[in-house]
Amino acid sequence: MSAHVVPVKTYAAIFATLLGLTALTTGVAFIDLGPLNTVAALTIAVVKMLLVALFFMHLRESPRLTKVVVIAGLFWLLLLISLTLADNLTRGWTPVPSGWQSGATQSQP
Repeated sequence: MSAHVVPVKTYAAIFATLLGLTALTTGVAFIDLGPLNTVAALTIAVVKMLLVALFFMHLRESPRLTKVVVIAGLFWLLLLISLTLADNLTRGWTPVPSGWQSGATQSQP
């Protein structure tokens, strides 16, 4: 099996893009976007992950079985995150305790 040769120019461009996205992540951290700060940071992180996986890990030129394994791993991660969020987002019905009160120390005003 012959190895796929990627030009150094491609690696340099991807590296520069990763550095730019890292600077963008830092810049977004200093801007108050409200609840969209997390969304913006995670979006940039996913783009950086895809660049690293596709180019530096040579996933683009890998066999079909490797791609299936990667997609299955991402599906499993999505499943675990969705189940965790389903548990976390349904906790609003849990009553908040008001503190300990004993019958002997309660005083009537």
